[in-house]
Amino acid sequence: MTEGGSARKPTGFTLIEIMVALAVFSLAAMALVRLESATIRGASILDETLVAQMVARNVAIEAVTDGTPPTAGRVTGVETNGGRAWAWTRQVSAIGDAGVLRIDVMVAGPGGAMLGRLTMIRPPRGAA
Repeated sequence: MTEGGSARKPTGFTLIEIMVALAVFSLAAMALVRLESATIRGASILDETLVAQMVARNVAIEAVTDGTPPTAGRVTGVETNGGRAWAWTRQVSAIGDAGVLRIDVMVAGPGGAMLGRLTMIRPPRGAA
């Protein structure tokens, strides 16, 4: 008791309050770490998909702009882009009687999963 006869109130935080605050903070920090991990994983998948789409576009544009039309059927190959090897498959099929060709390109990543796909139409020779 103090001179005035009133009891002095304790100031500050108790050990229990500090422990609860640290537990809440650690839960929030762990949630942020998990979110960052998911974001990094998503960015990696997006990067692979983007490069695979670029490979598909390159293969399809080469078939469309080449002087001689590609032969109908399936052709496979490997192209290096972004420091990685990408396996691609090009399927060419005729559409109608006018010499129009449909060119489908599928690109697989290093693990074999389909990451890119593109379809283009090649007009008949002399049409522009």
